[in-house]
Amino acid sequence: MTPLPSAPLASSPVPGPCRPLLVGYYGEHNLGDDALLEVLLQQLPAGAEPIVTARDQQLVAQRFGVTCVDRASLRQVLAALGSAHALVLGGGSLLQDSTSFRSLLYYSALILAARWQGKPVLLWAQGLGPLRRRRSRLLVRTLLASTSACSWRDSASAALARQLGWRPAAEQLPLPGADPGVGSDPVWTLGPVPWRGRGGPVLLCFRPTAQLQGEAWRPWLVALATLAPGRELIWVPFHAHQDQGLLSQLRRQGLLPEAVDRRSRELQPQTPAEAIELFAGSGLVLAMRLHGLILAAVSGAPVAALSYDPKVQAAALALGCPVHDLEESPSPETLQTAWQACLDRPAPPARLEQLRQSGESHGQLFNRLLV
Repeated sequence: MTPLPSAPLASSPVPGPCRPLLVGYYGEHNLGDDALLEVLLQQLPAGAEPIVTARDQQLVAQRFGVTCVDRASLRQVLAALGSAHALVLGGGSLLQDSTSFRSLLYYSALILAARWQGKPVLLWAQGLGPLRRRRSRLLVRTLLASTSACSWRDSASAALARQLGWRPAAEQLPLPGADPGVGSDPVWTLGPVPWRGRGGPVLLCFRPTAQLQGEAWRPWLVALATLAPGRELIWVPFHAHQDQGLLSQLRRQGLLPEAVDRRSRELQPQTPAEAIELFAGSGLVLAMRLHGLILAAVSGAPVAALSYDPKVQAAALALGCPVHDLEESPSPETLQTAWQACLDRPAPPARLEQLRQSGESHGQLFNRLLV
């Protein structure tokens, strides 16, 4: 195989405004990915004119004031790469094969095309894996060797990257913390706003998941029935296409206890800022969604996590809030006791500030690469 060109750094400013191509799961009506894009745009160097891959291009262009390209069309994205100065994989876990091997091939094509064009490739605040196939691991090993610089959102991703041969570039500024190249999820940098939710409703940032099918919902819903019985339960869909209607579905299946059903309604914020404002008025947020957990915490609200994925458990442990694994199905009494103890008791501000500062460290990736 012909070796790839070495991954360059931008040692001098590019002519005119810098035009990075930002690639991610944007414009999919997922508040978590919208929040990631918001932070990424804030951390880019002043004067940058990004091109953003998006499914709903009109929504992203109107909301963020950026040029967009259809992320579903590899041909159009490759054409946009031709006019860009750098490729930035922005947030989330893009290099993985649990969605499909085809998804990994999509991002691989972009990285390899950028490298053949001699353009810097940056992995910003990435999660890495899972990589279940041997061919996936071999491919990612090649991709990591082709990047100009990386920052990871958790130590497990950095550890997997090191197993595949990645090392922090000598020119890359070290990120703070014990694990070089690692910062907290960038969404921790949003907010904060004043919390005003003492005595307020309980918000449920739940999602459909393989661990909870049919009767498997029962202990979690029974625990809700006895939690803060005088308070409203507000169901907050974070991904419009996946989460919206979950409350109605559980009603149709006859799984909602009467004490939950009569206090429940669904309310969908349209932007991360709207979600933060909604969470700031709650007495407790129970979150399955990773960025639901993070945005609730930065709003100052008390939080507890329901973990369907290790990334949720990792964020909860970093925050120091209760977390229950959906695989374990604890008793309703155990859940109710843990959640009741969190009611109206926000996380310590010092912990939130530590996570915020760690999330800001990803911006160092651009100090010498895009200026």
